[in-house]
Amino acid sequence: MILKSKQIADLLEADDQDDPLVITPTPDLRELRQSGSASIDLRLGSWFVTLRRARTALLEITDPTKPSASEARLTKKHYIPFGKDFVLHPRSFVLGITLEWIRLKKNCAGYLIGKSSWGRRGLIIATATGVHPGFTGCLTLEMSNVGEIPIQIKPGMPICQLFLHELKPPVDDVTDRSCFIGMRKPVLGTIRLDALAQKLARPIGKSLASPET
Repeated sequence: MILKSKQIADLLEADDQDDPLVITPTPDLRELRQSGSASIDLRLGSWFVTLRRARTALLEITDPTKPSASEARLTKKHYIPFGKDFVLHPRSFVLGITLEWIRLKKNCAGYLIGKSSWGRRGLIIATATGVHPGFTGCLTLEMSNVGEIPIQIKPGMPICQLFLHELKPPVDDVTDRSCFIGMRKPVLGTIRLDALAQKLARPIGKSLASPET
């Protein structure tokens, strides 16, 4: 069940010491209740991450231990203070972060999408980014300019919207344990092959190869 804005405001205002819903800075709860929406707007933070084009000819994703795949080599961090702007040029990509620190309840999950007013101007934010139960931290935004005109974005401005779902039936104490927990700055993260992918990538043994001639 998707939570209405009034229900989100009630959860934010509830005195639940054991398992609270937290969004900091706290939005205007009166305005949230009167919006009649089924989501809550989040704002753009001050940290951005871009990829260094000149450092590597190929993104190595299958072996994150290689020097060429290290985040420090691949990326560059930018801090943009409030009142200043970041210009996202056509066909450019940048990682941003939400201003808000989020803490989801154990029985809540969510997804993050861009606002349509930005999308109509060519700014696309990762579609349906999942937020798992118990997540804590700021949310990374994957932003691309698919239009023909540079877009000026400013820290503090509403940039995306968070939809929350109540999980049924109530869940146990197992919550999100991803590498993105507790982040205040955007990070690239790693991509690893799971056990099945590693098996599929192994060279074919002699027993499966063509007979020797």
